[in-house]
Amino acid sequence: MTSLPRTAARAAGAVALAGAAAVAWGALVEVRWYALREVTVPVLPPGQDPLRVLHVSDLHLTPSQRDKVAWVRDLATLDPHLVVDTGDNWAHLDAMPALLHALEPLLAVPGAFVLGSNDYHAPSMKNPARYLLPDARVTRNIQPAELPWRELVTRLTSAGWLDLDNRRDALEVDGRHLSFVGTDDAHMDRDAFPPAGGADDVRGTVSDGRPTVDLHLGVTHAPYRRVLDAMHADAVDLTIAGHTHGGQLAVPFWGALVTNCDIDTRRAKGLHGWPGPRPDARGGADSSWLHVSAGLGTSPYAPVRFACRPEATLLTLVPR
Repeated sequence: MTSLPRTAARAAGAVALAGAAAVAWGALVEVRWYALREVTVPVLPPGQDPLRVLHVSDLHLTPSQRDKVAWVRDLATLDPHLVVDTGDNWAHLDAMPALLHALEPLLAVPGAFVLGSNDYHAPSMKNPARYLLPDARVTRNIQPAELPWRELVTRLTSAGWLDLDNRRDALEVDGRHLSFVGTDDAHMDRDAFPPAGGADDVRGTVSDGRPTVDLHLGVTHAPYRRVLDAMHADAVDLTIAGHTHGGQLAVPFWGALVTNCDIDTRRAKGLHGWPGPRPDARGGADSSWLHVSAGLGTSPYAPVRFACRPEATLLTLVPR
């Protein structure tokens, strides 16, 4: 008969082996197993043709990630009408050339963007266990290196993309008039929701009562409740966000354990309603649409994903 201590030791060994295998899978395979998600959102006015919106987020790109660069470049073959980039694009002081090469085909498409904390500052070594806290805000005892984010903004806006960091703006896309409202990164408390009714608020009605815009989009990096509530109060049709990494380390058949902000874990990625369930077919005012991307990268100091593949999303907007 096997002794109890020997049985316990074997069980502990099996658990350790399974844990090591999971870490190896997450660090060597899943973190590079990029996925394209396709989601349909019934948000357009009746009678309109579908509108394809490519949502990219959280690339956390470093100069050596050639496979990620090639994968992002290939997204242009989806022929989106609009690209929305929700920030945390890079993770290295020398990543500008690689990032611009990755985005080059997409910059030919109308686009809009906001920045995340890792667009402003290079990543630094931190205790990875902090990520498992409900809202793992960074405590900075040492000021990290500043990334050339101003140059990045100039490069993106020079290509025609809208900078929506605490701003409103508008675009004509595929014959549709789109209005936008965006915020800077709420994770760093840089968000200041732009007030309605200002000179940059293009919404309104024409003489026959029709709206002057076909779609009102909200764009933010970190989906904190205060931002999502402000977006909903602003009557956005769809809010687009990133930051969460989908939890990054998830439990199979359960999902994310954390969101790295104050929304609930069931909204860590994918299409949802906010603040309540998904809007009904009549576009009721109780909730608006929310899409959160699990993103394409990780911090170089925590390069592992488990049960949460890196992703970009093609949102096909269709009539309500």
